[in-house]
Amino acid sequence: MTTKTYTPSEKEIERHWFVVDATDQTLGRLASRVARVLEGKHKPTFATHLDSGDHVIVVNAARVAVTRDKRETKVYTRHSGYPHGLRQETLGELLQRRPEEVIRRAVKGMLPRNRLGAQQLRKLKVYAGAEHPHQAQRPEPLA
Repeated sequence: MTTKTYTPSEKEIERHWFVVDATDQTLGRLASRVARVLEGKHKPTFATHLDSGDHVIVVNAARVAVTRDKRETKVYTRHSGYPHGLRQETLGELLQRRPEEVIRRAVKGMLPRNRLGAQQLRKLKVYAGAEHPHQAQRPEPLA
Protein backbone atom coordinates (compact mmCIF):
# COMPACT_ATOMS: atom_id res chain seq x y z
CA MET A 1 0.00 0.00 0.00
CA THR A 2 1.42 3.33 -1.02
CA THR A 3 0.13 6.54 0.47
CA LYS A 4 1.28 9.92 -0.68
CA THR A 5 0.64 13.17 1.05
CA TYR A 6 -0.76 15.84 -1.23
CA THR A 7 0.94 19.22 -1.06
CA PRO A 8 -0.34 22.06 -3.23
CA SER A 9 2.25 23.93 -5.24
CA GLU A 10 2.42 27.71 -5.22
CA LYS A 11 0.90 28.00 -8.71
CA GLU A 12 -2.10 25.81 -7.79
CA ILE A 13 -3.24 28.14 -5.01
CA GLU A 14 -6.19 30.33 -5.96
CA ARG A 15 -6.62 33.50 -3.94
CA HIS A 16 -9.97 35.19 -3.48
CA TRP A 17 -10.87 38.54 -1.91
CA PHE A 18 -13.35 38.80 0.94
CA VAL A 19 -14.85 41.86 2.61
CA VAL A 20 -16.01 41.93 6.24
CA ASP A 21 -18.10 44.64 7.88
CA ALA A 22 -16.90 45.09 11.47
CA THR A 23 -19.97 47.06 12.57
CA ASP A 24 -21.18 45.77 15.97
CA GLN A 25 -19.04 42.62 15.77
CA THR A 26 -17.05 41.46 18.78
CA LEU A 27 -13.35 42.19 18.28
CA GLY A 28 -11.96 38.75 19.18
CA ARG A 29 -14.52 36.77 17.23
CA LEU A 30 -14.04 38.94 14.18
CA ALA A 31 -10.25 38.60 14.44
CA SER A 32 -10.38 34.81 14.71
CA ARG A 33 -12.63 34.53 11.61
CA VAL A 34 -10.30 36.81 9.65
CA ALA A 35 -7.15 34.97 10.82
CA ARG A 36 -8.63 31.64 9.73
CA VAL A 37 -9.23 32.95 6.19
CA LEU A 38 -5.79 34.61 6.00
CA GLU A 39 -4.14 31.30 6.92
CA GLY A 40 -6.22 29.33 4.43
CA LYS A 41 -7.66 26.92 6.99
CA HIS A 42 -11.06 27.18 5.35
CA LYS A 43 -9.75 25.49 2.19
CA PRO A 44 -9.36 21.76 1.59
CA THR A 45 -5.86 22.38 0.20
CA PHE A 46 -4.55 23.86 3.47
CA ALA A 47 -0.88 23.20 4.18
CA THR A 48 0.88 24.42 7.31
CA HIS A 49 4.08 25.37 5.50
CA LEU A 50 2.48 27.34 2.63
CA ASP A 51 0.56 30.58 2.48
CA SER A 52 -2.65 29.33 0.87
CA GLY A 53 -4.94 31.96 2.41
CA ASP A 54 -7.09 34.64 0.85
CA HIS A 55 -7.11 38.43 1.01
CA VAL A 56 -9.45 40.03 3.56
CA ILE A 57 -10.75 43.62 3.61
CA VAL A 58 -12.22 44.83 6.91
CA VAL A 59 -14.39 47.96 6.70
CA ASN A 60 -15.98 50.06 9.49
CA ALA A 61 -13.17 49.19 11.92
CA ALA A 62 -14.10 52.21 14.05
CA ARG A 63 -17.48 50.63 14.82
CA VAL A 64 -16.22 47.31 16.22
CA ALA A 65 -17.92 46.19 19.46
CA VAL A 66 -15.79 46.22 22.60
CA THR A 67 -17.07 46.19 26.19
CA ARG A 68 -16.46 49.24 28.38
CA ASP A 69 -14.34 47.21 30.80
CA LYS A 70 -12.10 46.01 27.94
CA ARG A 71 -11.74 49.58 26.60
CA GLU A 72 -10.37 50.76 29.94
CA THR A 73 -8.31 47.78 31.13
CA LYS A 74 -6.67 46.39 27.97
CA VAL A 75 -3.32 48.12 27.54
CA TYR A 76 -1.06 48.09 24.49
CA THR A 77 2.60 48.50 25.44
CA ARG A 78 5.64 49.30 23.31
CA HIS A 79 9.19 50.40 24.02
CA SER A 80 11.42 52.53 21.82
CA GLY A 81 14.64 51.01 23.15
CA TYR A 82 15.74 54.26 24.74
CA PRO A 83 15.67 55.13 28.45
CA HIS A 84 12.16 56.17 29.48
CA GLY A 85 10.93 54.88 26.13
CA LEU A 86 8.01 52.86 27.51
CA ARG A 87 4.68 53.92 25.98
CA GLN A 88 1.34 52.54 27.10
CA GLU A 89 -2.06 53.14 25.55
CA THR A 90 -5.47 51.72 26.41
CA LEU A 91 -7.72 50.05 23.87
CA GLY A 92 -10.15 52.98 24.02
CA GLU A 93 -7.40 55.51 23.24
CA LEU A 94 -6.07 53.43 20.33
CA LEU A 95 -9.61 52.92 19.02
CA GLN A 96 -10.10 56.68 18.88
CA ARG A 97 -6.68 57.43 17.39
CA ARG A 98 -6.21 54.52 14.92
CA PRO A 99 -9.12 52.04 14.82
CA GLU A 100 -7.47 50.05 11.99
CA GLU A 101 -4.55 49.22 14.26
CA VAL A 102 -6.81 47.58 16.87
CA ILE A 103 -8.08 44.98 14.40
CA ARG A 104 -4.65 44.51 12.80
CA ARG A 105 -3.06 43.76 16.19
CA ALA A 106 -5.85 41.38 17.19
CA VAL A 107 -5.47 39.41 13.95
CA LYS A 108 -1.67 39.47 14.17
CA GLY A 109 -1.84 37.82 17.59
CA MET A 110 -3.74 34.89 16.07
CA LEU A 111 -1.31 34.24 13.19
CA PRO A 112 1.96 32.26 13.38
CA ARG A 113 4.92 34.14 14.80
CA ASN A 114 7.29 33.61 11.87
CA ARG A 115 7.86 34.77 8.29
CA LEU A 116 4.78 32.90 7.12
CA GLY A 117 2.62 34.81 9.60
CA ALA A 118 4.07 38.11 8.41
CA GLN A 119 3.33 37.13 4.81
CA GLN A 120 -0.26 36.25 5.75
CA LEU A 121 -0.74 39.53 7.62
CA ARG A 122 0.18 41.50 4.49
CA LYS A 123 -3.01 40.20 2.87
CA LEU A 124 -5.14 41.99 5.49
CA LYS A 125 -6.51 45.43 4.57
CA VAL A 126 -8.32 47.38 7.30
CA TYR A 127 -10.25 50.64 6.85
CA ALA A 128 -11.93 52.78 9.54
CA GLY A 129 -14.81 53.82 7.26
CA ALA A 130 -17.14 52.02 4.88
CA GLU A 131 -15.15 52.79 1.71
CA HIS A 132 -12.20 50.79 0.36
CA PRO A 133 -10.14 51.08 -2.86
CA HIS A 134 -10.35 47.37 -3.78
CA GLN A 135 -13.48 47.28 -5.97
CA ALA A 136 -11.40 46.03 -8.92
CA GLN A 137 -10.72 42.75 -7.07
CA ARG A 138 -14.49 42.12 -6.74
CA PRO A 139 -14.46 41.07 -3.06
CA GLU A 140 -17.21 38.75 -1.83
CA PRO A 141 -18.80 39.09 1.62
CA LEU A 142 -17.30 36.67 4.11
CA ALA A 143 -19.89 34.14 5.33
